[in-house]
Amino acid sequence: MAEECSKESCAGCEHAGTCESKKEDFRVPGNKYSQVKKVIGVISGKGGVGKSLVTASLARMMREKGYTVGILDADITGPSIPKMYGIHETAKGSEEGMFPCIAKDETRIMSVNLLLEDEDTPVIWRGPVISGVVTQFWTDVMWGDIDYLFVDMPPGTGDVPLTVFQSLPVDGVVIVTSPQDLVQMIVKKAYNMAKQMNIPVLGVVENYSYVKCPDCGKEIKVFGESHIDEIAAELGVPVLGKMPIDTKIAEAVEAEKFYETENPYLKDIEL
Repeated sequence: MAEECSKESCAGCEHAGTCESKKEDFRVPGNKYSQVKKVIGVISGKGGVGKSLVTASLARMMREKGYTVGILDADITGPSIPKMYGIHETAKGSEEGMFPCIAKDETRIMSVNLLLEDEDTPVIWRGPVISGVVTQFWTDVMWGDIDYLFVDMPPGTGDVPLTVFQSLPVDGVVIVTSPQDLVQMIVKKAYNMAKQMNIPVLGVVENYSYVKCPDCGKEIKVFGESHIDEIAAELGVPVLGKMPIDTKIAEAVEAEKFYETENPYLKDIEL
């Protein structure tokens, strides 16, 4: 272990006050009734790229492999995970903390929608309050013994992603994007934030890559040609999957039966 810098030894150094030995650890302990082996964040540089769909798909993939899985829905103002799984009840709690709701495939889920009397009620809170709720989902929810906790984060690089990166023991992040002209800049913003927070980037998933014609099988690039392979190579991260617009998956979302979904586009991922 490296010897900690002294005030004298740091004097005059251009990195004074910023070296690893001086960085404060802001991580908060999880609930004492939780044993979470891996925390995986799912992020995007912009909204509308299907980040929640990818989060749920990754969770389903790991469930199919026999792992115990949870989803922490950190998209407080736009929660969608519970509805995808057909969960509409209110989460219960005790003096020790809150219980996550259990989907039909046994995925454990916590979302702000599970705490509201009416799930259609808008959440009109300021950033610090939202960040506090996300932290409570880690400290106050009794997740139990789970292998993977996926954190579905809101888009962008604001308060909530910063809170998650600083407060939770995040093992890595998956970046979600789509094949559009601005994709390179957007992916790099998300990548650079993770790197600045010393969070490993596990890879990139491209959503809406194409739609397959039901008659001839031709792949139609609705949002233009993909550039994700070049961008991922430039950043030195793998492409974890290219997801098309799949009507079967869309129907499962609309039917609130995502727990029955198999996503063949992410099958070989190791997290």
